Amino acid sequence: MQDYREFIDEVLVDAESIEKRVAELGAQISRDYAGEELLIVCMLRGGITFTADLTRFLTIPHTLDCMSLSSYGVGHYASSGNVRVNFDLMTNIEGRNVLLVEDIVDSGRTLAHVLQLLRTREPKSLKVCVLLDKKYRREVPVDVDYVGFDVPDKYVFGYGIDIDEHYRHLRFIASADLKKYKKEVDPSK
Repeated sequence: MQDYREFIDEVLVDAESIEKRVAELGAQISRDYAGEELLIVCMLRGGITFTADLTRFLTIPHTLDCMSLSSYGVGHYASSGNVRVNFDLMTNIEGRNVLLVEDIVDSGRTLAHVLQLLRTREPKSLKVCVLLDKKYRREVPVDVDYVGFDVPDKYVFGYGIDIDEHYRHLRFIASADLKKYKKEVDPSK
């Protein structure tokens, strides 16, 4: 695995800013759902770190479930537009307050797809919380109720967001200079 310092463009959001904003989002969501129970739906895998930290700041009763959709694939740095459900919810969401937690929204295609799917299951309410919003990349209109940070149209990684399944462990969010990034070749292929 290549050292990220070889291809990092810039740190967009440092660890302290992330922690502060996640705490603010947790407080806001807790206020908005006071007296209610909430089902958190984590979008795997990029949303794991954000979801785990966010739930620690919630002061309301909540449960957790996960979904996995894909539209990128390893080695691709833009959405294909073809959304596939890899892992579906195990919880019945009918009549429940649902908060979908996602790492990033850019074109809006994947988010629109999952929202359409979840609405057919008749939740009481369905809202969206994203860590990063690339508003300038939006191709499909989607409503995002809670936003951590607006980010420029750059390829980002860190804090749960990967490049070819690596670099999720970083405590900050950075942009990558993909011209300097060396994609690993799988020797088994």
